[in-house]
Amino acid sequence: MLLSKEQLSSVMAKHSERENGLHDLMEIMIESMMLAERREFLDHAEGNKGNGFRHGRAFGQGRVLEFRIPRDRYGNFHPKILALLRDQEMECERLAGILYCKGLTQSQVGDVFEEVYGSHYSKASISRMIEYLRSDVEKWLNRSLESYYPIVFVDAVHVKVHRKRSVATEAFYVVLGVKEDKKREVLGIYNHPTESATGWEGIFRDLFDRGMEHVGLMVSDGLAGLDAALSVVYPTAQLQRCVTHLKRNMLSKVRHGDKMALAEDLRDVFRTGQRDYTLDEAWERWTGLCEGWGKDYRGIKKMAGDISYKYYFTYLQYHPAIQSMIYTTNWIERLNRDFRRVLRMRGAMPNEESVLVLMGKVSMDKEAYNRELPGIDKDETLFPKEEACFTHP
Repeated sequence: MLLSKEQLSSVMAKHSERENGLHDLMEIMIESMMLAERREFLDHAEGNKGNGFRHGRAFGQGRVLEFRIPRDRYGNFHPKILALLRDQEMECERLAGILYCKGLTQSQVGDVFEEVYGSHYSKASISRMIEYLRSDVEKWLNRSLESYYPIVFVDAVHVKVHRKRSVATEAFYVVLGVKEDKKREVLGIYNHPTESATGWEGIFRDLFDRGMEHVGLMVSDGLAGLDAALSVVYPTAQLQRCVTHLKRNMLSKVRHGDKMALAEDLRDVFRTGQRDYTLDEAWERWTGLCEGWGKDYRGIKKMAGDISYKYYFTYLQYHPAIQSMIYTTNWIERLNRDFRRVLRMRGAMPNEESVLVLMGKVSMDKEAYNRELPGIDKDETLFPKEEACFTHP
């Protein structure tokens, strides 16, 4: 029995009034379009013919659509309408992820979708889209790494997190690497509520297991236990402590009226870009500064004989052109500002995973890291011109 266009329209209109009626019609129309596609495909495929159906699913109108996908004998038929539906689904997932990572909560993302697309997208569908984002970030955070990174920066972001019905500030450690091609990438993000050598060794072991076998130079703040763990996992790596953090710490030890003079003395000690400025000379100036200011400030006087402060002068072993790039963690601190911009809009985070998802997505989308760092490869110790042979115990 053939129905006229008006009769068919009337039947469809009545069926759409039923519960899930519109949903049923969407599935029927898609199946019909795929059958029509297959007929046309087979008309131009000599010797081929239809071979039943396979079960398929796609996303449309905010819900999962289920239908039978026509097959051909040789497996060459791929319905175009199905590809369009999947493109729509991917675009919605991408938009939901972008909104979520720009600071909107899951509920607010749902409000935006309702405003743009109508009430088709339920809370469950929005949750499912964001779950894809979580899966993508998890895969990215566990991806394989290159075997050698000339420079690695490490710093921490402190975030308020809910645990056991209470809120506390916890540290999330970010590892940023400079690759041999002079580009940067975030290598890992890790949560350890307390700093310890054991915690750092676990982080370095994870990086090593993912493929990062050798590190030329590691730049970090004065993170507790990091140097001990570094010597175990990456014994050939050099360590540079962040000079900017040291300067801030020292300036906090003196009166406001003395800050400008101390800052000038610190600039004279921590020079960059001078070929004739040696580590021995810098250490001598450092000792003199501590002894001079130590006459009035006991906290500074104690620093004069502490050899651990030599970690702040490692940068002088490298080419003068890159010293200003490697004696602070400024690059990773810029990334940390991007993290805080997204995280502070939410207040306390519901759990550790939610922090890792947001920080991971920000890192994945950092387009600036696709650009080469000009001049960073001038130091042949870190960027050997010929392939170096590394050994690891």
